[in-house]
Amino acid sequence: MISEPDDRPAGPFPANGARADAAQALHRAIIRTMVYADVFDYPLTAAEVHRYLVGVRASPAEVQNGLRELWAAGRLLYEDETYALPGRGSIIETRRRRAAVASQMWPRALRYGRWLGQLPFTRMVAVTGALAVDNVEPGADIDYLLVTEPGRLWLCRALSLVLVRWAARRGDIICPNYLLSTRALVFMERTLYTAHELTQMTPVAGSAVYRQMRELNRWSAEFLPNAEGRPRPSLPLYDDRHPFLAAAEAALRTPLGTPLERWEMGRKVRRLSQQGQGNGEAAFAADWCKGHFDQHGLHTERAYAERLRQIEPPTP
Repeated sequence: MISEPDDRPAGPFPANGARADAAQALHRAIIRTMVYADVFDYPLTAAEVHRYLVGVRASPAEVQNGLRELWAAGRLLYEDETYALPGRGSIIETRRRRAAVASQMWPRALRYGRWLGQLPFTRMVAVTGALAVDNVEPGADIDYLLVTEPGRLWLCRALSLVLVRWAARRGDIICPNYLLSTRALVFMERTLYTAHELTQMTPVAGSAVYRQMRELNRWSAEFLPNAEGRPRPSLPLYDDRHPFLAAAEAALRTPLGTPLERWEMGRKVRRLSQQGQGNGEAAFAADWCKGHFDQHGLHTERAYAERLRQIEPPTP
């Protein structure tokens, strides 16, 4: 049953002037935000619409009022404290089902993330992908972004694969598929998709590096001006590091560590580059390992553009 949001709008849309222009811009931004989420079959709460509002800075109250106006005009559905596009009410139940799966996965994701944060040369760990927004099906991967000390990224990746294999024996699929060194914290792909990935990721370890990454990528505010700070501030952030790590890192900084890093990088870059040939989203070098072979960003941007064309036909 479709319900009504609390506190219906007090009156009709503004009729003219600056207020009308501002209201129209806000309505357009809300619809675009809903369209982007709809690509992932994901209805949004009012708080999520506010955080991920596309291209417009607005207060939570302004967004709430805009949502009520769009609902009153029949341009949005509302049920169970979430909004969806017309004809897409079924994804509200999809969200409930996927959120229940995510709630079972998060304790394991945090535990594995903390262990990844205890690997030598790891400086930050964040949960990314579908789990970051509770939009997962049973058996889904747990994706991570790792930030490492420069010059040891590939050794850190090799060590992380030990945990990957151990988790697999326990029935969990963990994928540290995006690694950056602290020399490569600035994201070069400046798109709505990348801005979402940056602002949706949930840091598990390395709060200082997370803050640095967000500061160095202030460009994301051009796309998502309200998406500041951590998306889940209530979750724990593990900055403690085991005392033995200093000794382990010192041992791997000896003259033996550098040839090992070069050897591991050389063999993996060759193999992974062949695997990702022709895929602009996969990239491998000394300061990054971006194992995104499915071109998810490209497919998402195309699906979003197509949905927008259906809702916002080009002006003749």
